[in-house]
Amino acid sequence: MQTFDTIVIGAGISGLTAAHRLTKLSRSVVVLDAGTTAGGVIGTRRRDGFLYEAGPNSTLDTTPLINALLDELGIAKERMDASAVAATRYVVRGGKLIALPGSPGAFFSTRAFTLAAKLRLFGEPFIARTPAGVDESIAAFVRRRLGREFLDYAIDPFVAGIYAGDPERISVAAAFPRLLALEQAHGSLIKGQIAGARARKKNKEVAKNVAGSFSFRGGMQTLTDALARAVPSLEQGAIVNRVAREADGTFTVEGTRAGTPMTWRARSVVVAAPAFAAAAMVEGLAPDAAKALAAIEYSPIAIAANAYRRSDVAHSLAGFGFLVPKREHRFLLGCLFSSSMFEGRAPEGSVLLTTFAGGRRNPDVAATSEADIGAAVREELAERLGARGAPLWQEIVRWKQAIPQYDIGHLNRLRRIEAAESAVPGLWFCANYRGGVAVGDRIKAGQAMAEQVEAFVGA
Repeated sequence: MQTFDTIVIGAGISGLTAAHRLTKLSRSVVVLDAGTTAGGVIGTRRRDGFLYEAGPNSTLDTTPLINALLDELGIAKERMDASAVAATRYVVRGGKLIALPGSPGAFFSTRAFTLAAKLRLFGEPFIARTPAGVDESIAAFVRRRLGREFLDYAIDPFVAGIYAGDPERISVAAAFPRLLALEQAHGSLIKGQIAGARARKKNKEVAKNVAGSFSFRGGMQTLTDALARAVPSLEQGAIVNRVAREADGTFTVEGTRAGTPMTWRARSVVVAAPAFAAAAMVEGLAPDAAKALAAIEYSPIAIAANAYRRSDVAHSLAGFGFLVPKREHRFLLGCLFSSSMFEGRAPEGSVLLTTFAGGRRNPDVAATSEADIGAAVREELAERLGARGAPLWQEIVRWKQAIPQYDIGHLNRLRRIEAAESAVPGLWFCANYRGGVAVGDRIKAGQAMAEQVEAFVGA
């Protein structure tokens, strides 16, 4: 039986990035994945000249590590930045789309917030810091520092757009650690934002709220396909049941492939599977970490790609898309103007809209029929955008467990996972329940994980 330096379990963006980096460091790596296509939730589809995504539609250019990786993979020329009109983003208020301000000057003239909410900001520098040791929700944090209206019409839809989550349950320390760090260091988000801009300029990183979005000419799967090609050994259809550690310190991974029992051996293992799957794999090896992993909830998501004739949609679609606050009591979490964001997403004279529903607001979407989801989406697009008649076509993709929730108590769960890494040298965990859910976050985390594994294996 061949012994590898590292077994990576899971061929999502986290696992593939870690495996690619370890390969570049001259380590022998095998990636095991239960699916038939690498990439995890990232997947690009085509229909009748349209190109749409079954998962993430784009990512943010927040770190130089991203472009360095694209260069290594030979796909830098495939990168496509979002169009200039995508800088405009909308929020639904009173049933209507209102453009969010993109500058301090626009903030004071926007109709997205009332005058009282704007004046409330002047008191933010005088609000006390979060007490040490308190795991505060992002909702409580924002209400306290910025007021209820900013929670309802800025942060709530923002959290829904990232996590499909409930700001009353999501931990600010776990999900938005930099935001909390700014408050703790400077006593004010406004003061901290100014100081943080200087720090990011120094390390060449870009804040997510101002970073540009990009995808690829052939869609987001261009990235994961390139990573999969760069990994020398990728075994798909490999269902992992158990990770064990032998007396000599090596690891065995037991499972099946095409119905045949299989065993793989390595000096280290990176578990890059979703938390609910990882829990079962390590239950015998790291029982407390398995319990912590099993406690991480995931929100369900329904994605609907809708193709329309341009003449059948009244709205200009000049923008990135719109988000829907919970306070509006609508079916959708938001909608992307996909064909406005990137060229080549729709044929001439047509438009592509990508909508999202479900999350913590409507968890029943995972069990709702496609016909009912489709009807609700079409009704919303008719009301919000003036989309007349039936679309040319509509495709619906459902993820029952889509996005991990960084709820209150999440940092404690992560500490229990870290304790397992310390107690079982050579065992590592790397997935989007740890370090951020965005594609850019996963690239950073995957590369950082590879460096840790390299230090262990090299020693």
